[in-house]
Amino acid sequence: MLKKKFKLLLEIYIAFFKLGSISFGGGYSMIPLIEREVVEDKKWVDKQKIIDIFAVSESLPGAIGLNSSAFVGYSVAGIPGAIFALLGNLTPSVIIVLTLSVVFMKFNNNPSVKSAFRGIYPAIVGLVAYASYKMGKTALEDKACIGIMIVTFCCSMFLQIDPIPLIVSGAIAGVVISSVKMIIKARRNSGVIMQEKEKNF
Repeated sequence: MLKKKFKLLLEIYIAFFKLGSISFGGGYSMIPLIEREVVEDKKWVDKQKIIDIFAVSESLPGAIGLNSSAFVGYSVAGIPGAIFALLGNLTPSVIIVLTLSVVFMKFNNNPSVKSAFRGIYPAIVGLVAYASYKMGKTALEDKACIGIMIVTFCCSMFLQIDPIPLIVSGAIAGVVISSVKMIIKARRNSGVIMQEKEKNF
């Protein structure tokens, strides 16, 4: 049992070590990579759960990539899983940053290095766009969700409102909309029952 548990923790560490090694551009670029690894390849969590994890991770302080790693690790193997996922995610970053800090000081004015970074930036934008597309396919399930997305986008783009108030507002809107839908559904059901009773009489 202990050996099986350690094997799972090691698998979590390796999976997130790999993700940490190839995810450039911040936490948002990790979203499609994490989803592919833990949903499609490892099948540790389902699509709906990973969307919930991303949503909660975004609303918490810290990088969404690290927060998501901790949540996934916890979902798979509890607190040890969260720790191993975080360690796996952080290890390559620490190694790469320490190495690049030495190299960058020597070659930061090199034209080839500057050209490489100019190519990396649009690739990162593409990854973020793909992550948004994948999340949207699952999260935007009705017109109300689409409306919340549009309002949030406009508030962020044009009014420069901070993310946390927008996320909290989205959560409140979700609760209100779900409550209204339940009330409408209950009234419809009660109306159908009343009509059936009238027919019986």
